[in-house]
Amino acid sequence: MRPYILAENNWKTIKESSFDVAVLPWGACEAHNYHLPYGTDIIESEEIAAESASLAWAQGAKVIVLPAIPFGVNTGQFDVTLDINMNPSTQLAVLRDVIEVLDRQGIHKLIILNSHGGNDFKTMIRELGLKFPKMFLCSCDWFKAMDQKEFFTNKDDHAGEMETSLILYLRPNLVRPLNEAGDGKAKKFTFKAMQEGWAWSERKWTQVTADTGVGDPRQATAEKGERYFKAVTQKVATFFTEVAITPKTNFYI
Repeated sequence: MRPYILAENNWKTIKESSFDVAVLPWGACEAHNYHLPYGTDIIESEEIAAESASLAWAQGAKVIVLPAIPFGVNTGQFDVTLDINMNPSTQLAVLRDVIEVLDRQGIHKLIILNSHGGNDFKTMIRELGLKFPKMFLCSCDWFKAMDQKEFFTNKDDHAGEMETSLILYLRPNLVRPLNEAGDGKAKKFTFKAMQEGWAWSERKWTQVTADTGVGDPRQATAEKGERYFKAVTQKVATFFTEVAITPKTNFYI
C-alpha cells in the first residue's frame, strides 16, 4: 500500500491522514500507431503521477493521487475505431464534481496531471475557479516538462520515439515489434499561420496520418524511456512538492 495512492488505501488509513494537494491524472483511450496500446496515455499518467508523488512524499509533501480519468477529448478522431471521446463539456462536469468533494473536505489544492494533447483545462479552471474560490486549480502537461532533444533523435507528437520509449520501459509486454510500426509521417496544414503556430484548428486525424502516429518511433528504446521517465518524474515531483508545501498566501513573488 502506497500512502499517496488513493485507490490502494482504505478508510482506516485515510481517516487518520491529511493531505495538502490532490493529483488527478487524466489520459485518453485512443489508437497509438500499430505498435502501442490504446491505453498509452492512461499508463503514462498513472505511472508518472505515482512516481512523482512518491518522490514528493519522500520530501514531506502530503500528496494524494486520485484514480486516473481514462477518456480524453478525441473529437478529431471520431472515425478511428474505439477512440473514446469525452467532450470538453463532459470533462467540465466531471472536474466540477471532483473539485466539489475536495473543497467540501478541506483539500484546497488540485493538480490535473494531463497526459493527452487533446485535453485543455485552461477555460475549465477559469470557470471553476469562480465557483470554488478557496481552491487552487492548475493543470500540468508532463510531456512539456523536458526538452525532448536531450533524450530522443526524433520529436514525438503522438506514438513516436518518446512515447514508444516510455512504454517499452513501463509496459514492454504491450509493445508490438517496432518493425510493425508505421513511420508516423503526418501532413501539416497548408496555411502558413497555422504552421507558425499563431492560428489553430483541430486536425482531422485520418486525413493527417495513415497509421494514427505522428512521429517516427523506430529508434525508441527502453533505456531512453527509463532515462526520460526519471528526469520527468523528478521535475514533476518538484512541482508537486512546491504546491503542497507553499501556503496559498505565498503563491506570488
